[in-house]
Amino acid sequence: MNSLRRLVILLAACAIWLGMAASASAAVGFRRLAVPNGDAPIEAAVWYPASGPVQTMQLGLFQQSVAVDAPMAGEALPLVLISHGNGGAWSSHVDTAVALAEAGFVVVALTHPGDNYLDQSRSTDLPARPRHLRAVLDYLLGSWSERARIDAARIGAFGFSAGGFTVMAAAGAEADPAAIVRHCEARPELFDCRLMSRSPVVPGDWLQWSRDDRIKAVVAAAPGLGYAFTDRSLAAVRIPVQLWQAEEDEILAAPYHVEPLRDRLPSAEHHPVAGAGHFDFLSPCRPEVAAAEPALCGSGPGFDRTAFHGAFNAEVVRFFRKALGG
Repeated sequence: MNSLRRLVILLAACAIWLGMAASASAAVGFRRLAVPNGDAPIEAAVWYPASGPVQTMQLGLFQQSVAVDAPMAGEALPLVLISHGNGGAWSSHVDTAVALAEAGFVVVALTHPGDNYLDQSRSTDLPARPRHLRAVLDYLLGSWSERARIDAARIGAFGFSAGGFTVMAAAGAEADPAAIVRHCEARPELFDCRLMSRSPVVPGDWLQWSRDDRIKAVVAAAPGLGYAFTDRSLAAVRIPVQLWQAEEDEILAAPYHVEPLRDRLPSAEHHPVAGAGHFDFLSPCRPEVAAAEPALCGSGPGFDRTAFHGAFNAEVVRFFRKALGG
């Protein structure tokens, strides 16, 4: 009996050890991408289910713990594209990307050419943004080495601020440039209008875009220029939409941005976040650098960005799982 008991204890210990080993080997894989786009490739990054040793990477204000260049695990995986806001980069929403990859998604974030932290030369060329997104998706489903692992029927997009505009545009919403001109003539003091004043919108030069029917669901966090989308185009948006609103948004002021989408997309999920500022949708900053960038890293009194992102990421994962399956 004692021998049998020792054997049971030993087997149980082995099972626990193996379970711990399996858990330790599960990881989020990460690699950088250069997406062909004429003369200048689009910088991007991909997160995905994987296994392998994890390392912590510093990404400017942010950091992540990932298995760099680890082999991808799984087949028929859903895909989520991420579009950053004005002046951002592919790393702006790294914690949300990791959360989605942990949940079984392949996640690809791009750095928009001409509207990023290094280059603001085309920051008001909003019609270029959905075209960047389309170019990245064409590559992922066309010539990317891992294309066979993607389920082309389960593709979503996440966007923040100008990225929220981008994913709504990809979903089929069309903006009226004349509405932007009228808005900014009446409210030149607002952030979006001050940005537009550097490179004014000329309605005759505004090149529209086409809906990307491959995208089946979108999450728009603090999306910009909701007032500019036409009623007709929003009525034609049939895919699931999740909207997030910072109730203390100091950049894209109410009621011009989220509210016009909320009110004209009655089936959309709307999540107002009490106490949140605009940049609280960015990943939490590394503590050792946060003080140097209070505008991007700081939050209002009593608002805990790290705690909020735990709930935020869980809701984004839930939404995409429901909308895309898996």
